[in-house]
Amino acid sequence: MRIAYVRVMQGRVENLLGAIAIAVGDEIREAVEGAAGHGSGGPAALSSLVDRPGQSIESLRRTLSLSHSATVRLVDRLEDDGLVMRRPAVDGREVGLVLTARGRRRAMRVHQQRRAVLSRAVAGLSTQERRELEATLERLVRTQAVVHDDPRPICRLCEMNVCPLRSCPNPAAR
Repeated sequence: MRIAYVRVMQGRVENLLGAIAIAVGDEIREAVEGAAGHGSGGPAALSSLVDRPGQSIESLRRTLSLSHSATVRLVDRLEDDGLVMRRPAVDGREVGLVLTARGRRRAMRVHQQRRAVLSRAVAGLSTQERRELEATLERLVRTQAVVHDDPRPICRLCEMNVCPLRSCPNPAAR
C-alpha cells in the first residue's frame, strides 16, 4: 500500500513541476518578447550580448542553440532595428557583436520583465521557503547542466549580475 502512495506522490511532483514550468515559461516568453520587440531568439540574444559584449556569431549561436544561418538572420534583424552592431573582432577573422544604446535598454527591459514574472511566481513564499527553493533549484540546474549536450542555453536569459558566473550552478555558463 505504501509503494502505491510513493509512486503517486512521485508522479505528482513531476506533474506539478511540469505545470509550473509551462505556466511560468509561457508568461516569461510573452513578457520578454514584448520587451525585446522580437520573438524567438531575440530576447535571449539581447540578454546574452548585454552580459557578454563582443561575442562572435558562433558563440551566440551556441548560447541560443540555433543554426549558424538562423543566428545570422537573427543578428541581421536586430541590426536592422538598431539594437546590435557588428564590430571587427580581435583576431580579425570574426565579427564581434555589441549592443547599441537602444539595444542595451531593450536588454534591460527583457531582464526586468523576466524578473517581474518570476517575482510574481514566488511572491507567496516565505523567506525560509525561498531559501529552500533556491537550494533545490541550484541542484536542479546542476542536474540539467549534466544531462544536456550543451548546457549553455539553460542560462540564456539569466541576469549575470543577479547570479554571478562564479556561483552559477551551471558550469557551462561560467
